[in-house]
Amino acid sequence: MKKWFYPLGLVSLLGFAALFVSFTQDEIVQLDRKMAELLGGNSFVTAFHHLGETAFIMVVVLLLLAIMWIRTKNYRGMLFVLFTVGVGNVINKLLKNWVQRERPNIPNQLESFSFPSGHAMVGLLYVFTIAYFLTEHQSNKMVRISIWIGAVLLAMMIGLSRIAGSRHYASDVLAGWMAGYTWFVLIALLYEYRAKRLIKKKY
Repeated sequence: MKKWFYPLGLVSLLGFAALFVSFTQDEIVQLDRKMAELLGGNSFVTAFHHLGETAFIMVVVLLLLAIMWIRTKNYRGMLFVLFTVGVGNVINKLLKNWVQRERPNIPNQLESFSFPSGHAMVGLLYVFTIAYFLTEHQSNKMVRISIWIGAVLLAMMIGLSRIAGSRHYASDVLAGWMAGYTWFVLIALLYEYRAKRLIKKKY
């Protein structure tokens, strides 16, 4: 990863902390209301929620793990996937149960808690994990940039779909992105540190 990805992880951690202590304040409530009015009912954006559903993510992750195992025997990479997506999903549920924020008040609303958005957090984690391994050994700069731009846009649409479908507040989605990115960077740092240690041992 580019070095500037890492300080962004610290920024996202601070951003999550700020939302954690302020999502009930008037400014955040106003932001939530404006984003709900802007995106609410948008069927195109709402459709992206399918890409953040647990069943879909599980299928994608299992395929990714199978490819890593069969083609490259990349066991460290498999652990990377399990920690980013699997443990990230557990962290999301723990955070939700800790904060216990109710979801937007609409008919037939989901019963789980709202902050931070699981679609935003875990959606970012699995999309960024795929992008990471697609670009890990990619020498073409334009291809790397294109993959990461696509990953960012897709993660954004998955998160925004929850606002459009009135399943989450905008602050839930922002918190999900921030928590997800922070966790992703932490695991990437550990993965790359371990890779450097292994290279040094060879020489």
